[in-house]
Amino acid sequence: MKQGSIRLLSLANLALMVMASGVTVLLPGSDATAQDDNCYMVTSSGRVVSLDKFCGVSKPSTRSNPTSSGTPNVVSSVFQAKIKYRMGKTPVIDVTFNNQQTFEMIVDTGADGTLITRNMARALKLPVTGLGEFEMADGRVIALPMARVQSISVSGAEVRNVEVAIADKTNIGLLGHDFFDRYDVKIKQYVVEFYTR
Repeated sequence: MKQGSIRLLSLANLALMVMASGVTVLLPGSDATAQDDNCYMVTSSGRVVSLDKFCGVSKPSTRSNPTSSGTPNVVSSVFQAKIKYRMGKTPVIDVTFNNQQTFEMIVDTGADGTLITRNMARALKLPVTGLGEFEMADGRVIALPMARVQSISVSGAEVRNVEVAIADKTNIGLLGHDFFDRYDVKIKQYVVEFYTR
């Protein structure tokens, strides 16, 4: 479990809850971990009970759980994308454009923008809107055609109205920071998680 802060009730309110419910509450100084900064207590049987409504939390932070098919069942502001495979050590996930077509893309945390292939642009029927200059890892500056997409989505996480670069000499696109900037990203062994900021 992730370490985080625990929001505590006043001792008076906590005592009332203990008397009313007959549960054991971990008080400060006990061994406890918080999950996603929720307000909660642990019963004597080890069950975690949410106290968010007593702590003034408007909605509890819950996670999305992938189904057996790998499709996430999104129930909150955490979105999980199944890692299909890795190119080197870099994850490849499914990314949907304009709510129409899904393509495999590399999760490129070093790319400022999203780059799609010429075949992807054709499949999406994207008109070229101009040229953009990009600095490559080796210092070269190249010009690439640009296009605008209505939306980019990954397992429910979405950004709208994004300008993307189109590359001729690549077989797979790169998902870059124009998508990540709205989410905190955690790359795990089998999934990439996107947390709404």
